[in-house]
Amino acid sequence: MIKTKDFQFKQFIVRGGYSGMPVSTDGVLLGAWAPVKGINSILDIGTGTGLLSLMCAQRNHELIIDAIDIDENAFQAAQINIASSPWKNRITLHHANILTHHFNKQFDAIICNPPYFNTGPHSNTPSRAKARHTTSLDHSSLLRRCQSLLSSSGKAHFIFPLTEGHEFLDLINQNNWFVSESCHVQPTNTKPSNRLLISIQKQPTHQSVTSLVIRENNHYSDDFTALTKDFYLKM
Repeated sequence: MIKTKDFQFKQFIVRGGYSGMPVSTDGVLLGAWAPVKGINSILDIGTGTGLLSLMCAQRNHELIIDAIDIDENAFQAAQINIASSPWKNRITLHHANILTHHFNKQFDAIICNPPYFNTGPHSNTPSRAKARHTTSLDHSSLLRRCQSLLSSSGKAHFIFPLTEGHEFLDLINQNNWFVSESCHVQPTNTKPSNRLLISIQKQPTHQSVTSLVIRENNHYSDDFTALTKDFYLKM
């Protein structure tokens, strides 16, 4: 097995172990962008190394977090990262399948950096293939599970590549969800958007549509810096 690279943030470290999925800009974007102020509980689906749970815990000091992952290597990495963090007492980790695991409560929010790809070649590393492809967690099943686990006033937050994000929006419309926020992410100011951040809820709402550029003129943009400066060491 190939060891996954570790990553140092300002207030915590993510040790990758053999999880197959290193810290990515996608994960950091979602963890910094998803609104967590004023809520009491959140479920992190497919937590991987625990990155999103740790970011949410840093942003909301009252938040109680449940994190779940089906992959043994990811679970072991998350255990280490959560145990060594300042917020270990507020994060409960579950090694289980989100589609079958029983929770005895609903959540104020759900956050998920889901398996993206419906097609294309799979990685030779099982943990990485499981995290990237929808074989073990297709998006329709994910939405149905969110429907049962999210409170009536709650929101669920996701990030997708642009094509898969638009396909997910179609599923949202078909399953009686409503988009509250969406953000198109451009890698640079000269390239088109290639990522889509999405927040959804059960109740009708007006959708807020925004955009974010990561790099401008070979430097991180002011907006990206403002979003991530509490996490990245060099921001």
